[in-house]
Amino acid sequence: MKLKLLIALAAVTLALNARAQHHEFSGWGAWFHTQKFSEHWGLAFDAQFRSADNWDYLKNPLIRPGVSYYFKKNKIATVGYLYTGTHKVTDTEDSFRREQRIWEQYIYSHKIQRTAVMHRFRLEQRFVDSQGAKEEFFAQRMRYFIRGVIPTTKVNEFTKGTFVALQNEVFANIQNKDATNGSIFDQNRAYVAFGYRFSKMLDLEAGYLNQYINQVETQANTMNHVAQVALYTRF
Repeated sequence: MKLKLLIALAAVTLALNARAQHHEFSGWGAWFHTQKFSEHWGLAFDAQFRSADNWDYLKNPLIRPGVSYYFKKNKIATVGYLYTGTHKVTDTEDSFRREQRIWEQYIYSHKIQRTAVMHRFRLEQRFVDSQGAKEEFFAQRMRYFIRGVIPTTKVNEFTKGTFVALQNEVFANIQNKDATNGSIFDQNRAYVAFGYRFSKMLDLEAGYLNQYINQVETQANTMNHVAQVALYTRF
């Protein structure tokens, strides 16, 4: 049932496609790392690099460290910091609008037969700098993420081999939405990938991510078609 929910959430973006007025094509590279220091404490870290439309230049670098507390192996709470920004290059402008965040999240994971499923609930406090006529602002956003990793072969414990990953994430503005896009709904990201697990500590995958961005003020919502390569390490 929950796997069906994952597929249904991933299909939301396809339904929204009819409203999209602007399409972009970009590439994202990501490294996700988790490391346990003891039974209850650990580190979470990811670094991402996202291109502008048509792979023209680096638009969004992201660095996101966090400290995790493991209630159980499948129940993890994390608090962290993020540094990012938006690089904008036009014929008349070359600017970088910095954004910093404090974030809190809770992860619950489980299995449905041979599929590993992860649910992530994340709250973000966003501090966005001013840029030109745009003033600095503070806002809060909630994110719900669900991901399923499906081995291509039937195994009791998946430690090596190929897999398919399906995931979806929806974003909601819960404070000061007028400073962002004027709407509670912010964006949706649906993703499908094919990957290889080299060991319990290393996954590599590549896939397609569909990012639907709600831009109420311009009435021109963006559908970003993303080619993504991601590395997962666990120690």
